Amino acid sequence: MNIRPYLAVFILIGAPLLAQEMALPAPSTEFLGFTYHLPAGWDAIDTQATLPEVKKNQMAKAKTDDERKEIACVQIPISARHGSPPSFMAAMALPFACFGQILTDKDLPGFAEGSSEGPRAIFDFSDPVYGTYAMGSHNIWIERAKGNPKGHPEMPYTLEIACSLLKKAAVCWMTVAGDNDSLKQFEGDAVTLDGDFFPELVPARAFDKKPS
Repeated sequence: MNIRPYLAVFILIGAPLLAQEMALPAPSTEFLGFTYHLPAGWDAIDTQATLPEVKKNQMAKAKTDDERKEIACVQIPISARHGSPPSFMAAMALPFACFGQILTDKDLPGFAEGSSEGPRAIFDFSDPVYGTYAMGSHNIWIERAKGNPKGHPEMPYTLEIACSLLKKAAVCWMTVAGDNDSLKQFEGDAVTLDGDFFPELVPARAFDKKPS
């Protein structure tokens, strides 16, 4: 499966996140099969205003009808910023009903690794570490890396991205955190996956098991 074209949407979403200032309510995610509410102090960003233009640009670069369909189906139901220097978080979803096929566990590493390329459009990251963990019946693939905005080595950031397959969609949750508190807030927020409640998105054991 060629996942790169629609993941390019996630890559370009990162640039508007750096510039947006208006805080708007976070869109509902329940129709995708999960809930994740922004931690206190995080301000929602309206990526819906920029997403159509981003998709249009990517459509022009797509080489096949399948690639164009992938791009058209991508949704960004959550995006937010917090603090100074700013930290960012976002969620990307690929609804299976729109895409026309259901991803499986064997697709998850490629989906997750491709998604983690997004922040690298505006950040330099190195020394990534990977893990896998289970939340009920759902397998989660996770990456964490240290880095900084391009050209600003004095500004340390942490990239963390966790991805899973739900009944209705493949979903990745991502943060680019400017401090440890922001990272912990992203990790420690409760999440429901296909109706099952979990007290935190990223448990302490997340990196104990490495991907095979």
